Amino acid sequence: MTTISEPSPVPDQTVAEPRKSRKNNPEKTRENILQEAIVEFVQQGLSGARVDAIAERIHTSKRMIYYYFGSKEQLYVEVLEKLYGDIRNTESRLHLTELAPVEAIRRLVEFTFDHHDRNVDFVRIVSIENIHNAEFVKRSDAIRAMNNTVLDSLGVILRRGVEEGVFRAGLVPLDVHLLISSFCFYRVSNRHTVGEIFQIDLPAEAVKQRHREMICESVLRYLQA
Repeated sequence: MTTISEPSPVPDQTVAEPRKSRKNNPEKTRENILQEAIVEFVQQGLSGARVDAIAERIHTSKRMIYYYFGSKEQLYVEVLEKLYGDIRNTESRLHLTELAPVEAIRRLVEFTFDHHDRNVDFVRIVSIENIHNAEFVKRSDAIRAMNNTVLDSLGVILRRGVEEGVFRAGLVPLDVHLLISSFCFYRVSNRHTVGEIFQIDLPAEAVKQRHREMICESVLRYLQA
């Protein structure tokens, strides 16, 4: 009698899926470096900041940071560009020139106040750059160009205000910009000394709202016809 043997087991044809390779994302890497660089420069200043410390925070190498930015100084310039760019880009989304002049000015003042209050890092980096006599701002055409946009918008708003009889003539956009920025910046940059000397809690919500309304009214009364 012929014996029929059972067929041999068929080898498992399942092929393991290849491991997905991690794709490099240069923009994400640059953004991560910039974010950690902001922390380092705010805490240590330009002179005290260490590229090694930035690399440690994002688990990368010092060589990688130099690959993207070239030097600590260039990284600092791009931090400045990012922080100035953030305020100007957000400002542009307010579409101020489409609003009535008085409403546009109020919106701009409120935005500036809130942005400075919420972005202490921006205030501190600008203060650090002033210690360096704007040496690194001078190296960036981008910073000069992006900040001129606010003066262009202010010029349009002020001219329309004069034409409509709600603002007085002879207003200089840069002067108005300085008036708005000065108080919004000062109460953040000097909050510790002012708070201690005058025993006032500047971050307290009631104080913030009082100051926010005060600067709005001050600017609008200065502008009014």
